[in-house]
Amino acid sequence: MPKYFVFVILIFAFLACEEKPKAPKGLSNVKGEIITHANGFQIDLGGAFPVVTVSNPWPGAEKPLTYAVIPKNKLATITYPKDAYDAVVVTPIENIVVTSTTHIPALESLGALNKLIGFPDTKYVSSMPTRKRISEGKIKELGNNESLNTEMVLEMQPDAIVGFAIDNQNDNYDLLHKSGIPVLFNGDWTEQTPLGKAEWIKFFGVLLDRQHEADSIFKSIETDYNTIKNLAKKATRTPTVMSGALYKDVWYLPAGDSWAAQFLSDANTSYLWAETKGTGSLSLSLETVLEKGKSADFWIAPAQFTSYNALLDANTHYKEFQAYQNKAIHTFSLTTGPTGGLLYYELGPQRPDIILKDLVRIFHPELLPDHVPYFFQPLQ
Repeated sequence: MPKYFVFVILIFAFLACEEKPKAPKGLSNVKGEIITHANGFQIDLGGAFPVVTVSNPWPGAEKPLTYAVIPKNKLATITYPKDAYDAVVVTPIENIVVTSTTHIPALESLGALNKLIGFPDTKYVSSMPTRKRISEGKIKELGNNESLNTEMVLEMQPDAIVGFAIDNQNDNYDLLHKSGIPVLFNGDWTEQTPLGKAEWIKFFGVLLDRQHEADSIFKSIETDYNTIKNLAKKATRTPTVMSGALYKDVWYLPAGDSWAAQFLSDANTSYLWAETKGTGSLSLSLETVLEKGKSADFWIAPAQFTSYNALLDANTHYKEFQAYQNKAIHTFSLTTGPTGGLLYYELGPQRPDIILKDLVRIFHPELLPDHVPYFFQPLQ
């Protein structure tokens, strides 16, 4: 199994051990709107400058992180206790470093891709506009997230770094912060609902001084998602669904409170493990999955597998599942960028409406006969 999939499995397993964070009280922005779906951050626009509070930068975080976002034209007239914030960002941001592929769609949607000057592990980036800028040398390769090339970042002197971390052991980020470069942690990956992940575009909206654009983009996604969800309720049948695949001797599949399971519920299916607890993945034996999922109507997201032959080569027991026999397996692993990065993990968190359309088209084709699935494809 490629390193990319191993990392995703570990992240899901890590999340499965965490309790759900309590939903924060939404803080009003200038339009009186609130953060309605995301649990991991808040935006306060009631003071002299915006303050972003990230309450769940990584699972088990002991305290929230607060970031002051101060317009350059107000710096001379504002006094504030600098030690009260974990980072202070001066806008407008002219250049930025981000560290997760999930950050890139937000920059593109907000028309700020030209501000991105560095990224770790650029090989995982799938977006064609971003790949073009990488090939032109406008976005520098910064090593990988676990060992960010701090020397290059210090030389580049970005106005801000949007970091990604699975715990509080972040020595490279600490070094960059102490050198005077603002480091802000984005916890979009810890969200447990599709719309919760998508709402993090507002995090970038504040940093880039494009909050109204971010609000508008999210509202459109939210409206489309709910429209498809309501359409799925009109289906005359509720198919049974299984998911995941074996890694070594363990079958990993979405737990009942997970992001992936929420999609299956909103697509009006009967996910066979919907009643289980946890927000990450379950770790089961082949025998356990076969007993429960043998007669499932559909098999969705079989890990890295892209063909029936590859499944059979890996384990002959896969052919015992009805979904295998009926050619009813669908994967997102066939939809990749030019360097092999998976679009599902890059664009999917910001566009849950497209994912849900794909799933409804698969499970209830009569409801969306004209939709061509984007992320999910039939196994070859």
